[in-house]
Order: sequence, then structure tokens, then C-alpha cells
Amino acid sequence: MTPDAVNSWVDWLPERARLYARLARFDRPAGLWLLFWPCAMGVALAGDWHAVALLPWFLVGAIAMRSAGCVYNDIVDRDLDARVARTAARPVASGAIPVGAAWLFLVALSLVGLVVLLQLPARAQVIALASIGLVAAYPFMKRITWWPQAWLGLTFNWGLLVGWACGASPAPVPALAAAYAGLVAWTLGYDSIYAAQDREDDALAGIKSSARRLGDRLKPAVAGFYAAAILGCSAALLMVRPDPLVLLALVPATLHLGWQALTFVPGSVDNALVRFRSNVTAGALLAAAFAVILPVPGYAW
Repeated sequence: MTPDAVNSWVDWLPERARLYARLARFDRPAGLWLLFWPCAMGVALAGDWHAVALLPWFLVGAIAMRSAGCVYNDIVDRDLDARVARTAARPVASGAIPVGAAWLFLVALSLVGLVVLLQLPARAQVIALASIGLVAAYPFMKRITWWPQAWLGLTFNWGLLVGWACGASPAPVPALAAAYAGLVAWTLGYDSIYAAQDREDDALAGIKSSARRLGDRLKPAVAGFYAAAILGCSAALLMVRPDPLVLLALVPATLHLGWQALTFVPGSVDNALVRFRSNVTAGALLAAAFAVILPVPGYAW
């Protein structure tokens, strides 16, 4: 078992298939859920039950595009990955999968994403395609800025905008902007926790991250990012449903993120990984909070 691998159903695959499954991170599903939950929140902001019917397609798209993003990231970062203990054994960095084969796999995954794209309304298709620049630039951010986690926030939460665009009468743009800002802050928090695992190796390899930049201020900064996330989501909910009681829906997510921030130990790799993965639950709780703004037939707010 390599440092970057985990025990999962992937272990039962034939050796060659197992390599490609690990390249696509099928053994590490947290990322696909972190990509999917913003889509679900965007569908809630679409304010249209017809958009809700698209959620299975969004899930398929999250699986395909998260996997494609991982493959692209590993192609671009193969030299850097080879210099970090946790990632040195990844299939492309180690040479187990040739770069050309990885590109072909990327194309295949992207074609699945294209099928999903064609199921969406035209406006949503245009917005989805607009994310290509963000996705393409992301692997290079760790080379040029201390805040690649912020760029990831812009990229990973783009599904919020796509889901929102699927509605016939979506929430007002200020509500969308508040929710997007809140989710970017959420990503800044959880990906800074994730980056805490590699601070020493990243320093040796010259990789920049918010975890390195913040240093001893990392733990309070994560708490601040999570507070900003809840504030942004609160503002979005209130703009759509101007009733203070709607904020009760955010209490579970607030408590969960508070637990993360209070118990996060920046110097512990195991602690950081557990807190990072728990954001799958945090995303589900945030999506559940946004679900309360969906229109209820026969009831006017």
C-alpha cells in the first residue's frame, strides 16, 4: 500500500485497472462529494423542482470531472509529486502509467462529462464551459501563489453557478454571489487542513500553500474561513427566504464546522486527514440547509 493509497473496493480490481482507478482517485471519494454538494446547493437556488431532477446527472458529472481533474493534475504535477513522500507513488509520478496513456484516460473521462453537459439547459452549459480556464490553471497555482486553495475554491464550487442556471426563475444574483463566496471560504478552510499534511515536504519541493503561508496562524485561520462560510450561506438563505427562522437550517453545519476548527491539530497528519474527510458530511449538511429554500407547493413564504 502506497502512502497516497487507501484500502477500498479498488484493491479487488485487476492490477492494471487498479492503477487507473487510483489515478482517477476512485479509492478516495471525498473529492467527488465536495464537487457534488455545491451543485446540489445551486439546484436549490434554482428554485425549480425540474432542476432537482437533474441531480443524478450532476452526480455522474461530479464523478467524471473530479476524476478528470485528478488525472490532469497528476500529469501536470508529475515532477512535483515525485518529490513529495505522500504522492511519489502515484501512477503517473512513478511511471506506472505513461503520460500518453493518462492523456487518453483524461479524454475518455471528459467525454462522460460531455454527455452530462448535454443534459443541462443551454444557459447552464455555457456557465459550465466557462470553468475550463479555472480548471486548466489550477495545477499551476501552487507554483505562483501562496493561495492555491483559494483558486480551488473558485473551481470546485463552480457547480453552484451551474445548478443555479438550471432554474426557470432562479434566486437573485446577490444571493448566488453570497453563497459562492461562502463556499469558496469553506474550501479555503478544508483544503488548508488538507495541505497541512504536506507542509514539510512542500517546503522542500518549493510547493506553495495556504498552510505554509499561514504557519502558526493556520488553526485560527481555518476557524475564520469557516465562520465566513456560514456568514455567506446565511446571507444567501436570507435573501431568498427573508425569515430569520431559515437560519436554523444552518445550525447542524455550523456545529460540525465548529467541531472541525476546535479539534484540528495542524501538526498531526492523521488529525488533518480525518478533519478534511469530514467535510463530506459538512457539505451534506450545507446542502440540506439550502434545501429548505426550495418552493413548497401551496405555501408562500
